[in-house]
Amino acid sequence: MQPSHPVNASSEAGQAQTDLRAQLAASENVLCVVPVDLNRQLRFSRSLLALTDRRLLTNDPETGQWASWPLRKNDPPGALSALSLRHFDHAGVGTLELHDSSARLASWRFTLAANVQALRLLRLFEQQTAARGNAGTGDETALCPLCDALLPPDSDDCPACARELHTAPSTWVLLRLWRFARPYRGQLLAGFGLTLASTAATLVPPYLTIPLIDDILIPFQNGQQIESWKVLAILGALLAAALVGWALNWARTYLLALVSERIGADLRTATFDHLLELSLDYFGGKRTGDLMARIGSETDRINVFLSLHALDFATDVLMILMTAVILFSINPWLALVTLLPLPFIAWMIHTVRDRLRTGFEKIDRVWSEVTNVLADTIPGIRVVKAFAQEKREAQRFRDANRHNLLVNDKLNKVWSLFTPTVSLLTEIGLLVVWAFGIWLVSKQQITVGVLTAFIAYIGRFYTRLDSMSRIVSVTQKAAAGAKRIFDILDHVSNVPEPAHPVKMAALQGRIEMSGLGFRYGNRAVIRGLDLVIQPGEMIGLVGHSGSGKSTLVNLICRFYDATDGSISVDGTDIRRFSVADYRRHIGLVLQEPFLFFGTVAENIAYGKPGASRAGIVAAARAAHAHEFILRLPQGYDSLVGERGQSLSGGERQRISIARALLIDPRILILDEATSSVDTETEKEIQKALDNLVQGRTTIAIAHRLSTLRKADRLVVMDRGQVVEVGPHDALMARQGAYWRLYEAQARQVDGEGNADAEEGRIALATSQVAHTVQHTGSL
Repeated sequence: MQPSHPVNASSEAGQAQTDLRAQLAASENVLCVVPVDLNRQLRFSRSLLALTDRRLLTNDPETGQWASWPLRKNDPPGALSALSLRHFDHAGVGTLELHDSSARLASWRFTLAANVQALRLLRLFEQQTAARGNAGTGDETALCPLCDALLPPDSDDCPACARELHTAPSTWVLLRLWRFARPYRGQLLAGFGLTLASTAATLVPPYLTIPLIDDILIPFQNGQQIESWKVLAILGALLAAALVGWALNWARTYLLALVSERIGADLRTATFDHLLELSLDYFGGKRTGDLMARIGSETDRINVFLSLHALDFATDVLMILMTAVILFSINPWLALVTLLPLPFIAWMIHTVRDRLRTGFEKIDRVWSEVTNVLADTIPGIRVVKAFAQEKREAQRFRDANRHNLLVNDKLNKVWSLFTPTVSLLTEIGLLVVWAFGIWLVSKQQITVGVLTAFIAYIGRFYTRLDSMSRIVSVTQKAAAGAKRIFDILDHVSNVPEPAHPVKMAALQGRIEMSGLGFRYGNRAVIRGLDLVIQPGEMIGLVGHSGSGKSTLVNLICRFYDATDGSISVDGTDIRRFSVADYRRHIGLVLQEPFLFFGTVAENIAYGKPGASRAGIVAAARAAHAHEFILRLPQGYDSLVGERGQSLSGGERQRISIARALLIDPRILILDEATSSVDTETEKEIQKALDNLVQGRTTIAIAHRLSTLRKADRLVVMDRGQVVEVGPHDALMARQGAYWRLYEAQARQVDGEGNADAEEGRIALATSQVAHTVQHTGSL
């Protein structure tokens, strides 16, 4: 496949979407758009496949002409459409085919990057054709700022970007945090008692203003003498109340901050532990940046809510209740006037709460797109710079950041109106209390001291009421974050632990697959596979790309569980073993070895953290890695850098082999262990592999068939099935699928050799001509 010029990609996509808008009829709604990036010859191209509430549209990337197929022609009411849309994918290429009752009308091919949009279009197509649609009436379309896909009408959510269904979060999800707070219930109870006591202490000073005004200040204005002992007693009581309130507030804040930090730490730990227990299937549908945001920023947000705002909320509730009791005890009619704004504020909180909750969850999802760009770009910075794509990645980040800004602006419109409105209502309530209080004083029903104390209490009352309304925003943020955390914690692994695991004795390494089948969604990858591997036998898996080799290895490692049939090791179904115990007996050497940031010794001992230095060195010697490790600045204590970037590919592979050797596995998996290195490095790695496979059941995958000549048997796979089994010589004599693969690869190698030789002859002739010209010139 020949890639198109990258500079024109975005402009072509934008032009296609502009043309699509021009094709739409009045009140025709676009439901879904799929970017079709392959043409009929499987070369990269740019076109669109769009589904509306009336028809299916597509454009030809070469001619620019548009074609469409109505979803419903003149079929009678209640009849199903004759059109059908079929989806399948193979070897990384997806296909959509449009059929009627007699023939195939059209087909579109695309890379699996567009597979999510294609599956959604298929689902919407089936809904439209089956239900005969209740179409909308809007005629405006909008583009997603992240992927340039057309958004559904009256929606800001891009189905292509939101890869999972999001249910609206509920504030009640915060109650689920009690499972993490339960171990600290004693400290929480003490904190509640301190909150109650500190709130009571803060309510004492306004009450003391009544005797201060009525018994001291007003009599003094009327000519009476001030009794000093009364003044000192009241002022002393005010000072004591302030000091007691300060001490109780400090103790409460410190205690509950400690508790909330521990709850947050436990939440992060539990989420990460559960994440590690999930199968690879879960990680295949998630972005790294999104998961990092959930465990990092979401738990921090919940932690801040628990340590600060939940405490403030509890204080506000207690203050309002206790203040209301005091107000009614002083004057019930004036207290009723004080409560007038409450129904309006409660109605506003109820109205705004749902918008805030869904809005904050949407902000979280959009923010995860920003972190996804970072998670993609920073680890792949070498590729970015190698292809000079800095501007492209910067534009991706700007687009994601702009989308985040737009979503925040939309939510801020609601929040900016809500908060001042609550403040306005409380101010109006205070004015009403002043007016009614002055009238009561004029009628001599209350004293000035009582009115002053009332106003002081009302100030606290309305301040707490305003504070509670502001906490609504923080609460909804925490609820949205908690929902995203519990989305992880509630996810059940597709590779569950057995209820009563079988203890593993000394493993021999006999592997038996019986009627094995596995599906990715609706796509069957392994079908009816039967194979027995004897202990200590080396098996080579060969076949075209997409034939199921890597999937079979993943099933043996139990990264996934088979959907049909079973895999047994030493006569026991591997699903009956504890996952961790079973995998400790498996050594895995991948095509692209992954090294963690740390020292060489730490990476070799990753599967056996307690290994001695002598054991680490012995494993490195067996892997032919000891010599180059000693040449490093700090030897075995040298840092390998992020993902081992300070080492060459061959050096990383040999450390990976040493890592597998150290755990002494009974089953060894070699997945293209030498495919990405040069010939000399391959020889070194092959020597290390020869030491590694001795006495172990080995399953090796290799595209270079020559590297599998030492295998006891070769297993040839095609479309998820075993088509041939046998040693190399027998399979070559049979002249079947393996012989065709081997001959095709041999011709390719010969062709490359001839091309290299031809290039060498041309280079030699060129140098001779240049030498002759130079010599002639000198004469």
